This record gives sequence, structure tokens and C-alpha cells, in this order.
Amino acid sequence: MTTVDRPVDVLLSDGSTVQLRPIRPEDAPEIVAMHGRFSERTRYLRYFSPYPRIPERDLRRFVTVDHRDREALVVLASGRIVAVGRYERLGPAAPEAEVAFVVEDAHQGRGIGSVLLEYLADAARRVGIVHFVAEVLPANGTMLRVFSDFGYQVRRQFADGVVHLTFPIAPTEATLAVQRGREHRTEARSIARLLAPRGVAVYGASATGQGVGAAVLGHLRDGGFVGAVVPVHPTAATVAGLPAYPHAVDAGVPLDLAVVAVAPDAAPAVVADAAAAGVHGLVVISAGFAEAGAAGAAAQRALVRAAYAAGMRVIGPNCLGVANTHPAVRLNATLAPVLPPPGRVGIFSQSGAFGVALLAEADRRGLGLSGFVSAGNRADVSGNDLLQYWQDDPGTDVVMLHLETFGNPRKFARLARRIGRTKPVVALASPARPIDTASSAGPDEVAVAALFAQSGVIRVDTVGELLDVGLLLANQPLPAGPRVAVVGNSSALTGLAARACVAQGLTPAEGGSRDVGPNATAAELAAALAAAAGDDRVDALAVMLAPPLPGQPAEADLSVALPAALRPGKPVVVTVLAGRTVSGLPAYAGVEEAIRALARVHRYADWLRRPPGALPELTGIDPAAGQAALRRDGVDTAGLLAAYGIDLVESASARSVDEAVEVATRLGFPVALKAAAYGLRHRLDLGAVRLDLPDPAALRRAYAELAAAFGPDVLVQPMVPPGVACVVELVEDPAFGPVVGFGVGGVATELLGDRAWRAVPLTDRDAEELVDEPRAAPLLRGHRGAAPVDRSALAELLLRVGRLADEQPRVRALTLNPVLARPDGLSVLHATVRLGAAADRPDTGPRRL
Repeated sequence: MTTVDRPVDVLLSDGSTVQLRPIRPEDAPEIVAMHGRFSERTRYLRYFSPYPRIPERDLRRFVTVDHRDREALVVLASGRIVAVGRYERLGPAAPEAEVAFVVEDAHQGRGIGSVLLEYLADAARRVGIVHFVAEVLPANGTMLRVFSDFGYQVRRQFADGVVHLTFPIAPTEATLAVQRGREHRTEARSIARLLAPRGVAVYGASATGQGVGAAVLGHLRDGGFVGAVVPVHPTAATVAGLPAYPHAVDAGVPLDLAVVAVAPDAAPAVVADAAAAGVHGLVVISAGFAEAGAAGAAAQRALVRAAYAAGMRVIGPNCLGVANTHPAVRLNATLAPVLPPPGRVGIFSQSGAFGVALLAEADRRGLGLSGFVSAGNRADVSGNDLLQYWQDDPGTDVVMLHLETFGNPRKFARLARRIGRTKPVVALASPARPIDTASSAGPDEVAVAALFAQSGVIRVDTVGELLDVGLLLANQPLPAGPRVAVVGNSSALTGLAARACVAQGLTPAEGGSRDVGPNATAAELAAALAAAAGDDRVDALAVMLAPPLPGQPAEADLSVALPAALRPGKPVVVTVLAGRTVSGLPAYAGVEEAIRALARVHRYADWLRRPPGALPELTGIDPAAGQAALRRDGVDTAGLLAAYGIDLVESASARSVDEAVEVATRLGFPVALKAAAYGLRHRLDLGAVRLDLPDPAALRRAYAELAAAFGPDVLVQPMVPPGVACVVELVEDPAFGPVVGFGVGGVATELLGDRAWRAVPLTDRDAEELVDEPRAAPLLRGHRGAAPVDRSALAELLLRVGRLADEQPRVRALTLNPVLARPDGLSVLHATVRLGAAADRPDTGPRRL
């Protein structure tokens, strides 16, 4: 069984794409051709001999594998095999296999060996192989580094002129860190070549100056792009005053980017022409692809397939374009004629039309831009790629995203957690939330905001809020705490701001707020601001200015007092009603907008101050046993939970009173008797549960009452000590993949949707926050004199459910209800599981596009 049953595309260390797939018998001629292109040194280092040609017997063995004991993978660049890697098990059912690979000389040093090792190790683990062994000549330093740099614990032994290597291939934190580091560098480099190209070819710009191609060409030319701009036109000698060429390669200049504004049926020819010129990426402005129906979707797939085969990335199709305002680049390959001023904010927009509005509003509000990418149909390049790029971009301090959908939500959350530690990420995400579960409404909008916050993402709901928060982050330091001093010249405004602070979870600073009155001079305002800024009890300032009354100091005088009076180190938001913006400070049209932006930035700063959490080691986990519990005819719920160290209190069903007595006798009195229907099993309030039945007589009486009210089907369960009823849920969320929810049980809390949610995988911090976040959580800490429950046991239960969700993608929904939490532990009384087709886990396993 191989790790790839069809070709996959992967990025190499130089940011280009190649294809990887299992070897096929029909690859024999290509293998011979590749072998013929090897240098003598490459042949000697791989085969320990000159090996000038491959004998027919060896060739048949090379290309014929069983994908279990013998596996071989090939790498293709521009449709040609350029590398092959293989393992061979050392004996029937042996836990070791010998691994080897070879890369054509022209493609060495691009990271192909590391990719092959990643995929071969994953394939080998799936069939029970736990160690790789390899024999490498001492002179083959490159190959030795491939093994040693992967994070494996490699044991070396030198004998007979050969270095013998042995290493376990189980993934570890070290190997995962290496894999993620390579992923980050390759994706960042692939985007860097698109946003800082040496030259740009433009396809589809008409000689008449009409159409989107001509518009982008004009913006490139007029925006001062420092590289070459090459219009590609079949007949015209010049386009837009620039020399034009029938083929991009005819220009004789280095080209990294191609802007494509041709019809979908002409796109394949453009890809081939751009590839011949050495282009690294396409920005496809053209519409008529996946958004236009099935035929367009097929054309889009063909476009991406051709681009990948040529080693190129694709932005779009149906996109607005890309921009980079850096003085050394000055790239405006967009349909927007004017860009915001240069700055330190990177913007990603999925929608082209939305991107136009966003750029225009950013320009109006003076929000400086470092770069802009519109992904359109997002056939290839996504927001995740831009996160990888902007993380290390020295010209970007703030990342702003507009996301309609998430192609790889797990990866987004992982990247956002990492980049958010150094650069804030602000996201305007679609509110559409179909939840894949029959047992829960899933996360509501409040919980969705918490899911974003878990990843350090500042989620906003409108374009205005996106820019409000971006302005504050781009121009001000982060607040050290929630205490806000409100200073203004209107008691109505300062009072409104103070109330807005409380509503947004901020704290009006004690003694920090100051109303200088409508008659205040600029000097008096400056003194009040300086006093508030210097107060150690103040973490941030909100300045509220009403228009001056007739005969009072001019607005300009009041505005001048602001920058001069504020010390650095504390953020400031300013609202000037019916006035203009204030130079150097984030200004807002209304009080609520200013305070809301400040509150969102405070929550992000609070996230930064807390430790990031770790994925803890959990004992008693057996994924294979969990997989075995997911039978074709249903699920062994108790077996599935037991595989993850979760004990389910035994219960048994009965359809008659005699059967109920028999079951109770087997389980042992006292017992609980419950109506069997799922929604009734915990409904004490409806009389569907009878507790502490000490003997058969009491059981018979209780059964008669339950059967009369709810039908003959009942559940019998031994009694456990009482506790606080809790609910644990697992659902598939469209934006975040599997998410784990927790809440205190009860009709009221269910009615109010009092659940906390976190995305998988859960860290120890995530689990602790889940337990503490519901509004009813005080019941767990000893409300009204009750004994506090064991919250650490609840946190561990959540971690185990998260691990189950991570490793069993066929589990589409899981509910533990009720979970009785006590001072000495907990009991899980009931569980329901819903299976489905294995949910996609795109952020696990080897790297791929």
C-alpha cells in the first residue's frame, strides 16, 4: 500500500513544482533515459560502480514493485522523470527496509531527496516498517546530509569503505519541525518570485488599449515597475508604447511572472510559451473558469496541471492581480489604477471585486500597503501561501485577509498560530457555516470568533472593521492591558466611550478618564492627554473630540495637541466627529468603531501574553484498536473510546420488564433506568430517568411508568457517584475541520448554546480554556459551596477526544452526554458516534500542494 495512489504535486526548495507518483512498469524507457543523463560520479555514488547501463533484468525489477515490501517513487519535472527513490523490506514481514534514491545531476540541490525520503518513510510506516537502513559512500556528503538533516536519530557505522546508516522512521517533534520548516521556506520562496519578479510578460493586452489585459499593462507601465515589462502579441510590434513580441522568450530578458488575460481556451498555449521563457508563476486575470460551470472547471484544472508540470505557481484565475509597493519593486499588476501609499500592511483578498473596494478604502484612509494578492478562484495560491511569505517579509508588519472559504483550515490555523506570535493577522471571514453533524448546531458566531482567537487571528465582520483594526495595528503599539483612559472635550462622548469600553470587555481606567469640556484650549487638552498617558494605571487612550463651538479653538489647534502630548508605548485611538483625520494617529468616524478596534487588538495582545501550549503525551492510546472499532456494520462505541483511554460506563438495552430485570441483575444493583431514545437519556426533568433503583421490585415499578410514558425500549445502567453533568462534542466545522466543544449540561445551557469550541489538534492550553470558558463554568469550581470538580480530568478527557478526532477521520460526529464530573474524577455515561466517509485531513502526512 503506497502513500500516494495518484500523482501529487510538491514544491521544491527553490519554489518550483514537481510531480511525484509511484513507479509504473511502463516507465522503463524513461528510467533508462534518466540513467543515460547521469554523470559518471552520480552513477558511482548511487551504485558503487560505474554501472554504465541498466541490464534488462535489473530494469524489470526496478520498475515492478508490489507497493508493500518493495516501493519505488519517481519525480517528474516538465513531464520527464528526474529522480527515483525506493525501499525494499529486508525479509518477509521484517520491520526494516533498505532505502535509496538518486537524482539527475541537473536537478540536484533542489530538495528532491528530502521529498522522496518523506514520502518513502510515510509509505513504509503504513505497512509496518519501523526502521530504514542505507549504505552510502563517504564521498556522498549530499546524501549523508539528507538523512542527518531530516531530524531522525541516525546511527552510523563505517565498515568496508561504506557508511552504514540505521534510523527509526516514526515521526517525532524533530522530524515534524524539519518538515514544517521546509514547507515554510519552499512556499515562501515560490511567492517571493511572484511578488518581486525580475520581469513581467503580459498576455492578452490588445493593441487598441481596450480590455483588462491592456489595463493591467498600463498599470504596470505607469506604476514604475523597475523590471522589464514585455507585452506578448502575435502580430503587433508595440503595445501601449512598449515593444511587443510574438513569444516571451524573444524579448531576451529574465521573466519571472506572466499576467494572463486571454480566453480559457487560449490558456494552454500561454502556459507553454511562458514556460519556454523560464517564467515561474502566472497571474490569471481572465474569467470563464471554474466560476462559469463544469467546462470552465475542467479548463481550470488543465491550466493548473500544465503550470505545475512546467514548475510554475498560479494566482487566480478570475482574480484582480498582485501588487508590491516596495521601492525596489513598484509592481502594480492589478486592475486597480491607484494603489494605497507604501506601508507595512499585506492584504490578501479572495474576491476581485471585494479587493477593488478594499484597496480604494485603504487608500482613502491612508493605510499603507506592502503587498496585495487577489486569489480569485484560488486554483493554486491561497491565503496560506501568503502567510508563509509574509511571515519573513521584512517589509510587512500586519497581515489582513479576506477569506470566503478555507481550502486547508488546519494548515491555516497552524500557520496563523505561528505567524501571529510575531505579526498580527486580521481576517474577514465568510459567516456561512453549514455544520456536518446531526447531533449539534455546532459553533455559533460567538464560538467561531473564539476559534479564530485560538489561532491568534483577529476576526472582523465588515470591511470597515478590517481597516479599523489594521490602522491601529499599523500605527500603534499593542496595549499592555485592558485599562483605557478616555479623554475628550464632550461629556457625552467620553461617557459613551466609557460605556463602549465596558461592553467590549475593556476597563475604564481608574482616575484616568478626563473630560476637559467644550471650552478647553489646545494647551488644556494637551495637558490632560499628557497626564493620562503618563498614568501607570492606563494601558491605552481613547481620545474623543467634538467639533469646536463657535468662537472656540479651531479644530486644527486641538489636533496639533494630540501627537505632541502622547508618549510612545501606549496605543491611542482618536474619534474626531465631523472632522478630519489626525496625522500619525488612527482616527475613526465614530466612538464605537474606535473602541471596538481597540478591544480586538487588546484580545490579541492578551493572547500573545499567554503561553502557546503544547501537544501533551497521552498514555493508553491505540489508534489501530480505534480503527478496528469502526466496523463495516457500525461502530463499537465502547471499543473506540477505550482505544483512546476513555472509559464508558456500561449500559444495556431492554425491551421488556423481565429483560430489564435480567440486565440489572447482571450489572448489579442499584441501577438507573432511562428511556432509550437519544434525546431522553439524560432528561430527569421530563421523568425519563429513574435513579438508585435498589432491587427488582423497584425496577419493575419504574419500568411500568417509563414504558407508559415513553415506550418499552429502555437502557439499564449501574449507578455511579453523582456529579456536575457536562457535555463533550466533536463536529466537523467547514472552516476549521474537526472541532471539540465543551459545556455544562442542562436544558437551559443547551437552549442558550453555552458551548466553548476549539479546533483540533488540542494543546494543553486549549483543553484548559475549554473547561473554563462556558458561562456556566463556575458550577465546576464550587458554586454556592459545592465541592470543586476535578477540572484536570475534564481537560484530559477533551485532549483524548481531540486525539480521536485527529486520528480517526471517519468519525464525523461524537457526543458524550452526560459526563458526570466529580472532585475525584469523572464518569462518561453515554456516547453517540456518527461515521461517514473519511474526512479530509490535508495538513497531515507528507508535504503536497
